Amino acid sequence: MNAPELPYRPTDPRNYKPAIGLIGCGFITEYHLKAYQVAGYNIVALCDRNESKAVARQKQFYPEAATYLDHRQLLRRDDIEVVDIATHPAERIGLIEDALRAGKHVLSQKPFVSDLDTGERLCDLADQLDRKLAVNQNGRWAPHFSYLRQLVAAGHLGDLMAAHLAVHWDHNWTAGTPFDNVRHLILYDFAIHWFDILTQFFPGATPRRVFATTKHAPAQKSKPALMAQAMIEFDSAQASLIFDGSTPLGPLDTTCLAGTKGSAFSHGSDLNDQSVTFTNADGTATPELTGTWFLDGFHGTMAELLCAIEQDRQPNNNARDNLKSLALCFAALASADSGQPQPVGTTRRVPQ
Repeated sequence: MNAPELPYRPTDPRNYKPAIGLIGCGFITEYHLKAYQVAGYNIVALCDRNESKAVARQKQFYPEAATYLDHRQLLRRDDIEVVDIATHPAERIGLIEDALRAGKHVLSQKPFVSDLDTGERLCDLADQLDRKLAVNQNGRWAPHFSYLRQLVAAGHLGDLMAAHLAVHWDHNWTAGTPFDNVRHLILYDFAIHWFDILTQFFPGATPRRVFATTKHAPAQKSKPALMAQAMIEFDSAQASLIFDGSTPLGPLDTTCLAGTKGSAFSHGSDLNDQSVTFTNADGTATPELTGTWFLDGFHGTMAELLCAIEQDRQPNNNARDNLKSLALCFAALASADSGQPQPVGTTRRVPQ
């Protein structure tokens, strides 16, 4: 049996090639800019309060781009139509507001917001100003996740009834960094990708409750708990997420999807090295996937925003849709704190 041919790769706009500005030039923007460079995007400005970071990214990727310390200078440029805002959540809110009011379309880093009310307000503002607001949920365009969600969307699995995702890796690189101050580092900052992909696997299902736990691993170096798990109850389906973030040897990343017409699995040693198998009544197939999360993922989020602007539609990764992912995540955080299952939607912000 041949694997279905599905449009899992990032798709660039046909004719829309806007000037783009980047606000925030920290660690993760190396992957943003590397993906944009490969895609041929027109990055004309880089901004960071630490001038050396902006200059370093300029020299590394876009030598002709201007650099700024003040984001307002970048936003005053009439030629810039799209901005990628890649700062931490607390400072990002004001930057998104300023960018929207300056008439720019915005790609926000994830997690989008730390409370749903603020997220809804930003989405309303984008609608009022007729601007597109998207979130950098780059996992949607990781080749294995993208292929799996396309399998689901095309109906190849029938009605999806179960999704079980597990990651075993070493996240101790965060020790001694600002991430040490993120209390729910795994379930919030990291697992938002997995809560988000669940909303893609179950687009029409209503999540009811989440039960989650966190634990400190023996000998872990980071301050926040690096082990976490979550069970999600839908109307007619179930899902589970497992994160063993202090696994020093033998990393493993797996996904299992079970539907009424077929099943699909992904398996690999890390986020980038993944193979997929698909089984239905006709047999089993293994698609030959190309690309990696840490290129295609970042390419895909910006490409989808640019296509949505060109076609005057909402992007797949639009911010309002992302609030569903955050609602799942926030319920998990509240459950981990309380030790009890939590209904989805009642926890409106990251618990303090």
